Amino acid sequence: MFQKSTITSNAIITNEEAKIFYEDMLLGRMFEDTCAKMYYQGKMFGFVHLYTGQEAVSTGIIKNLKPYDYVCSNYRDHVHALSKGIPPREVMAELFGKETGCSKGRGGSMHIFSSKYNFLGGFAFIAEGIPIALGAAFRNIYYKQILHNIDDLPISICFIGDGATNNGQFFECLNMASLWKLPIIFVVENNQWAIGMANQRASSVQEIYKKADAFNIPGLEVDGMNILEVIKVSREAIYRARNGQGPTLIEALTYRFRGHSLADPDELRSIEEKNFWIARDPIINFVNYIKNHNLLSDDEIKKIEKKVKLRIEEAVKFAIDSPEPKLQDLAKYLFY
Repeated sequence: MFQKSTITSNAIITNEEAKIFYEDMLLGRMFEDTCAKMYYQGKMFGFVHLYTGQEAVSTGIIKNLKPYDYVCSNYRDHVHALSKGIPPREVMAELFGKETGCSKGRGGSMHIFSSKYNFLGGFAFIAEGIPIALGAAFRNIYYKQILHNIDDLPISICFIGDGATNNGQFFECLNMASLWKLPIIFVVENNQWAIGMANQRASSVQEIYKKADAFNIPGLEVDGMNILEVIKVSREAIYRARNGQGPTLIEALTYRFRGHSLADPDELRSIEEKNFWIARDPIINFVNYIKNHNLLSDDEIKKIEKKVKLRIEEAVKFAIDSPEPKLQDLAKYLFY
């Protein structure tokens, strides 16, 4: 049986990697904060689920991938898309429902997609993206083993919430991934709440990583508020998948700082619980680590912050100025 990951030391990162990771985490945070402002100003509509507080998971995993790897998200997908490289202006325009959005304004907040960046989409239904990610992993292994592709084996990352791990598709896909040794990593972002249901009230096995035992694959638990620990675990899982050793299940313990969506008054969670997790803010902790280890100077940190702020401002202006989809193009991107 596979045991809980015992991380005795943090990942070692270079100065350049520190810059990349910090910029990506800050981009995700500032993007989501801006989304909240735009939503309350009436520039975004529908349900918008923000990722604030969970940035260490997205950055710590996706930024260790290659461009040809695949990422499949859920309805909290904006920051995953940004980490995968989709330009902020295209994601923002999509949230505004504009033609210049990465899904041509047809998808909106929960359906970010980009074939160019191998981002397989966000999905509105619980666990809906798991079979999609599995299919991409099967495609990758088929190209390698059957069609004898000489390139590196691409892998798939499947992001799911804790609520999805009680869904039948979760168990079926873990079983198939294990049987066929598919190059896929299942990342459970356990932010403690599935909409309004606390994880400990919903699952008979509260340590989600232990669910991997049934399928004879490694199950690892990691502090999802500590990017260095996420980096270490993700690099190990990526190495396994790319070298034909099969799937891994990672449970990242994290927390969303806002309600389930921007329409959620967030009255179910206690102030004490929120304060406990907010005190472990992954971005603040990473900045402190960077300074304590002299990875970046104060001037370099300020330059990154200014750069990200300008990118967000440009993204909003681009989204506002972009055209609406034309009514006559309503069925343009449909297959029937």
